[in-house]
Amino acid sequence: MSNPTPQPAPPSRALRWAVAGSVVVMIAAGALFYYASQLAAAKRQPHHNEIAVTIHGHACEPNELTVPAGRASFRIINRSDRAVEWEILDGVLVIEERENIAPGLSQVINANLLPGDYTITCGLLSNPRGTLHVTPTAQSDAQAKAKPSMVAFIGPLSEFRVYLSGQGSALVKAVTALQHAIEAGDLAQAQALYVPAREAYQRLAPASQRLAELDNAINARADYFEKREQDPAFIGFHRLEYSLFEQRSLDGLAPVAQRLVTDVNSLKQQLLAQSLPPEQLVSIVVRNLNSLADVRATSGEEERYSHIDLNGFAANLEAAHKVVELMRPLLTKSAADVQPKIDSALAAFDAELKGLNVDGQFIRYDSVTADQRKQIADKAKALAVALDGIDPALGLSGLQ
Repeated sequence: MSNPTPQPAPPSRALRWAVAGSVVVMIAAGALFYYASQLAAAKRQPHHNEIAVTIHGHACEPNELTVPAGRASFRIINRSDRAVEWEILDGVLVIEERENIAPGLSQVINANLLPGDYTITCGLLSNPRGTLHVTPTAQSDAQAKAKPSMVAFIGPLSEFRVYLSGQGSALVKAVTALQHAIEAGDLAQAQALYVPAREAYQRLAPASQRLAELDNAINARADYFEKREQDPAFIGFHRLEYSLFEQRSLDGLAPVAQRLVTDVNSLKQQLLAQSLPPEQLVSIVVRNLNSLADVRATSGEEERYSHIDLNGFAANLEAAHKVVELMRPLLTKSAADVQPKIDSALAAFDAELKGLNVDGQFIRYDSVTADQRKQIADKAKALAVALDGIDPALGLSGLQ
């Protein structure tokens, strides 16, 4: 009688549980991937109260919009092949903007708009501009009649004008010194003088960024030009920075430096010629800090060739300190509860930056860790939020 064929042993309970567990993990991973993809897709889609604008390579769609006065939300969807920006302009003045919208993604711009016709920019500086029509509403008419007395703001606005004049003169002097070093053929000296020139500009940045055309000539990055660094229209600070720190060459820089001297002189004159409504004194600083928090701190793209971003952040913070100093008497009188939050946020941002200053010099931004960059962004955002409480507390909300 032959022996029966031995049967394989049944799989152990542990093995069966392991197989079942791996199947569950695979299903869960697939579900998470599906959820993440749906969430990402949802973020690219406009919500019911958002107006969608799609940026293509050389145009926006739509390029003409009509909205009622008041708060409006625009979801800007980037279908081009590079990071772009979208702006709302009132003549030469920037009303609201969003920078560095990555390809394939979208960002939201919230704007509080008064009735009138505005211009919208779209991606590359060479792209055609569009039109934004803002129609009046009963609420906007009522707000126009209910403006608070402007007498209390005469002092702060006058002092801010003095600040702009002094900082404008400092910028002209610093850029002229930089030009002389370039024309003398001294690369090391030009690299050294680029730093104080950029700091001088960044102290003015909240105000100068209102002047769209001039600020583009002075401060536009290579991304916003068709041929990037090789584009003939790429001039200003970052063209100098590219040659000084990336190419380490002064070839062809003399005309660029001369043009920059001309432009910063014009900037000083235009800043003093433009009136600044009281409801924008704080909001221009808030916008600058939001840009720092949302784009510049995490990406390090502002000074991508020289890596002196921290110097610029500290200069932006000086401007914020100045505006708070000017508004402090009004806050003490009418909004004392807002002051402690602002002072705490200022101190926190100060401390964060000072921690990255060694022997009187900021460290290079390419040596700042991702966690440190996040901390900088968080402190800048917290300060922007605190400052954003000033206008409502003083009765200026809804007037921008």
